[in-house]
Amino acid sequence: MSSEVSARRDAKKLVRSPSGLRMVPEHRAFGSPFGLEEPQWVPDKECRRCMQCDAKFDFLTRKHHCRRCGKCFCDRCCSQKVPLRRMCFVDPVRQCAECALVSLKEAEFYDKQLKVLLSGATFLVTFGNSEKPETMICRLSNNQRYLFLDGDSHYEIEIVHISTVQLLTEGFPPGGGNARATGMFLQYTVPETEGVTQLKLTAVEDANVGRRQAVAWLVAMHKAAKLLYESRDQ
Repeated sequence: MSSEVSARRDAKKLVRSPSGLRMVPEHRAFGSPFGLEEPQWVPDKECRRCMQCDAKFDFLTRKHHCRRCGKCFCDRCCSQKVPLRRMCFVDPVRQCAECALVSLKEAEFYDKQLKVLLSGATFLVTFGNSEKPETMICRLSNNQRYLFLDGDSHYEIEIVHISTVQLLTEGFPPGGGNARATGMFLQYTVPETEGVTQLKLTAVEDANVGRRQAVAWLVAMHKAAKLLYESRDQ
């Protein structure tokens, strides 16, 4: 990929919406697949009472719209201002209690897991039914739209075309806890082709090539997949 094309994919611009300032992709086609569109606000004329506690709006009890769901609430039910990274807001925005809780959970992905995915990790990659794996560095592109695999060859998999993500694990730590991630199966479609392509990522056993980083990447990719599927349902 040329640096010019890469820069075009990652270019952003600052825009003002009714809900606040947003840093969005300059070209809509290069937006993050994890992103959410701003909701349509419930019209003021249709909102006479708080949609949470049923308090009647008047001169003292003012109405506010949640920036995530677009519903009307009183100040008590919509007082929190929290980051909403999936809508690209620059500053924390007002959200109802239910939406604020969801957004705070998602913030962990953006603050932790996303950084791991962008940094990448080394894996043994097996394509389809091939018996010969290739050592490759896997990472998420800066605009979050592609999974890059670099070794002797280069592959780009568009995130929205990934249909299945299966985490491979083994064993259970003494005293209980989660099994250790060892690899991952991915299934995806290639535009203008038929059928589904499969690849397998396996964390390299050699500690010198960053097994811990590979395991962290696998866990982060699994969480990213959950976020992606949630985006498709919204």
